[in-house]
Amino acid sequence: MAKRGMSQSILKINTKAIYENWQNLDKKSSKNVETAAVIKADAYGLSAKNIASNLTRKNVKTFFVAIAEEGIEIRKAVGNDPDIFIFSGLMPKDALILKEYNLIPLLNSADQYNQFQLTLSGQKFGIQLDTGMNRLGMEPNEFLSLDKNISNACLIMSHLACADEPSHKQNLQQLKTFHHLTDGLNIRRSLAATGGILLGAEYHFDLCRPGIGLYGGLPFAESKPVVKLSIPVIQSRTVLAGETVGYGGTWIAQKDTQVATISAGYADGLIRAIGNGKIFLYDGEVRCPLIARVSMDLITVDISELNNTPETLDLINEIQTVDTVAHAAGTIGYEILTSLGQRYVREYISCLLYTSPSPRD
Repeated sequence: MAKRGMSQSILKINTKAIYENWQNLDKKSSKNVETAAVIKADAYGLSAKNIASNLTRKNVKTFFVAIAEEGIEIRKAVGNDPDIFIFSGLMPKDALILKEYNLIPLLNSADQYNQFQLTLSGQKFGIQLDTGMNRLGMEPNEFLSLDKNISNACLIMSHLACADEPSHKQNLQQLKTFHHLTDGLNIRRSLAATGGILLGAEYHFDLCRPGIGLYGGLPFAESKPVVKLSIPVIQSRTVLAGETVGYGGTWIAQKDTQVATISAGYADGLIRAIGNGKIFLYDGEVRCPLIARVSMDLITVDISELNNTPETLDLINEIQTVDTVAHAAGTIGYEILTSLGQRYVREYISCLLYTSPSPRD
């Protein structure tokens, strides 16, 4: 294992919390409903192979990824038994990968379905339907025109566009469309991701597939925090009243201020929109304002409230979650989480990161 440099940030990832989040989401559906795990985009930036292998040991049997190439790494990590579904379906040149690694494409069009019959007949497949999101999946008329071989599908799924807004009318519209297209078929069905699970039992069908809720993100407000980001302090200085800090001189000291420069920036996924006082860094429970613009590799912090310059400051913790940071940046927790860069040293732990429940916005 490579040694960690003193200027490298530490991203602690709590695998126990991920599994507990999976368990708590699993409990929201009945015993005859399977709960899978979505681990696309490298498990939302947290290492799919580590998380998949840990969940497999906990008896999670089904995984979802975005593209076939992601499935290769997961198959190597979990062995031959779990099902691994591919959201993008059968793309050109994917047939050999799907066959060699026993991956299950979710066919998104009649063209993909016909190509599957020509190149992978006899392999497992699923079907993805467009029930109103207009992103991926077969249109209703396209699906209804398919031949009787669709009965060989092992799963039919669709995706809710507005599940994080429980009162949105599109949720019920998509549910009705999904019933219309699939009722009477002797095929397992899946409609709910994290938000859909929280909408209630009528959305659960045979399989639920949580993603963001596993990793401590909204809309699963009950989730346990999964990540903690600690960033090293490179140096500190006294900035005199009237002096500026950072590019553009946008932050002006109103009084003599102790300023720390820490070793992370937008190249590490901490986008510029969080700059100029919108979020804080933490030394324990003491919060220190982020000041000035975020640079590529550096962030400046007002540490005047601290008695000493700390070795590290925390940007994500139990107080300031991924979603808190996202809200300050005008985005969503998914984007912050999946943007956390490769310069962070990822440490996997299986104990509680925090001793008290995390407050949620």
